[in-house]
Amino acid sequence: MDNQPYDFIAIGLGPFNLSLACLSEPLEDVKSLFLEQRSEFDWHPGMMLEGVTLQTPFMSDLVTMADPTSQYSFLNYAKLNNRLYPFYIRESFFLLRREYNLYCQWVCSQLSNVNFEQTVTHVEFCPQSESYTVSCNTPNGMQHYVTRHIVLGTGPAPYIPDCAVQSNSNNVMHSSDFCHRLDELKAAKRVTVVGAGQSAAEIYHTLLQQAVPQGLQLDWIARSPRYFPLEYTKLTLEMTSPEYVDYFYNLKTEQRDWLNQNQKNLFKGINGDLINDIFDTLYAQSLDGPISTTFKTNSKLTSTQKVGKRLLTEFYHQELEQPFSIETDFLICATGFKYQRPAFLNNIAHQLPQDEQGRYLVSREYAVDSEQKRVFVQNAEQHTHGFVTPDLGMACYRNSIILREILGYSPYQVEQKIAFQNFDLSDVTLSTQQQSSAA
Repeated sequence: MDNQPYDFIAIGLGPFNLSLACLSEPLEDVKSLFLEQRSEFDWHPGMMLEGVTLQTPFMSDLVTMADPTSQYSFLNYAKLNNRLYPFYIRESFFLLRREYNLYCQWVCSQLSNVNFEQTVTHVEFCPQSESYTVSCNTPNGMQHYVTRHIVLGTGPAPYIPDCAVQSNSNNVMHSSDFCHRLDELKAAKRVTVVGAGQSAAEIYHTLLQQAVPQGLQLDWIARSPRYFPLEYTKLTLEMTSPEYVDYFYNLKTEQRDWLNQNQKNLFKGINGDLINDIFDTLYAQSLDGPISTTFKTNSKLTSTQKVGKRLLTEFYHQELEQPFSIETDFLICATGFKYQRPAFLNNIAHQLPQDEQGRYLVSREYAVDSEQKRVFVQNAEQHTHGFVTPDLGMACYRNSIILREILGYSPYQVEQKIAFQNFDLSDVTLSTQQQSSAA
C-alpha cells in the first residue's frame, strides 16, 4: 500500500479531470493523484471524424479560463509544437476535434500526477482517520492509495434505449462506435440513424457523402419535432455562467427537470453550419437524380426485432399517431450518454445519497456526500446545475470551486458575476400578491 495520504484522488481521466490535474499540478502544497483505467488518453475515438470541430472556443481548453498563463494552455501547446502561426492564420476559434485530442494527449505527457492502466475496484472509508482507501488493479498487481478526498470523473456511459437493446443484435450500435465500424456500415444496403443531435448529424453527413453515392439507403429518424440548430447567440451564451448555475441550482426540482427537457437546443442542438452543409450535399447529389435517403421527425423508436441478418425497427409518429416500420441492416443510436454510479463505490454508497430517480444529491460546490464535502463529482450534475454541466468551457470554473473546497482557500479566482443579465429578480422590485392582482 502507498501510505502517502493524498489531498485528493481523482478517478477517471476525461477532459474535466484532466483539467483538474493541470490546475493542481503547480500547487506545491497539494498532493493529488489521477487514476485512469485506459492505457492512454483518447477522447471519443469512435467519433474522431476528419474535419469535425469542437462547439466551444479554444479558450475552453484545460486551463485558460482559470489561469491564462498556464503552461498547459492550448496556445502554449501550439507554440511549442510549431503550430501557433498556422492556428493564427486559420482564423477560427474552434479547434478540430482531433487537434483537441492531440493537445490533451500532449498535456498528459507533461503531468507527473497522472497514472494510466489503473482500474479502480473498490473504495473503502476509514472513520478513524477520515480517509478513503482506493484499491486498483494494475499491470503490477493490486495497488492501494489513501486519500482525504475523491473526485469522480468516470463520466456518463453510452445510452441505447431498451427497445433497441431487446433485439440483442450486433446490428444495433451506439454512435460512439461509429468510426470503428465505418467500413462495415459503408458496405451495407441500408443504415438507419436515430437521434437529433450533433452526433446524429455528423454520422448522417459522413454516410451521405461517402456511402449514399455508392448505393446506400440512409434514414435519419428523430423524435424531436425538427432538426434543431444549436442556439449560439451571445445573450444565450451568457447562460454559460456562474450566476445562471446559481439561478438554476436554487429552482425547485420539478422546474429544473422541466428546463433540462426544454433547453435541449442549448446543448444538444446541431451546429448550424453542419445543417446547411447537409442540405448543400443533398442539393448537389440531387443533380444526378433522386437520393436514397429518408428523413422523419416526430418519430419515436418503439421496438426492434432481428429478422434473418437484418433488423426490423418499429417507430411511432407522434403527431400523426401512426406506427411505421423500417427493415434495415444497421441501427445507429445517436441517443446520448447516461450516468451510472460506478460499482467501485458500492462500499461507500450509503455516504452518497440519491433522489428517487437515482441521481446524486449534488451540493452547489459539486460534493455528493451530504455535508462532509469529501467526495466530488464531474459531469454528473445536470439535474442540479443545469445544461452547462457537460460544457468544456465550464470545466475550469467547476474545478476552481472543487479545489477551493478541498484546500480551504482559492488557488484560482472563482468568478461570481460575468453576465450583463440578471437571471433572478434581485434587480427589480417584487410585487405583493395584492398588487399583482390589482394590476
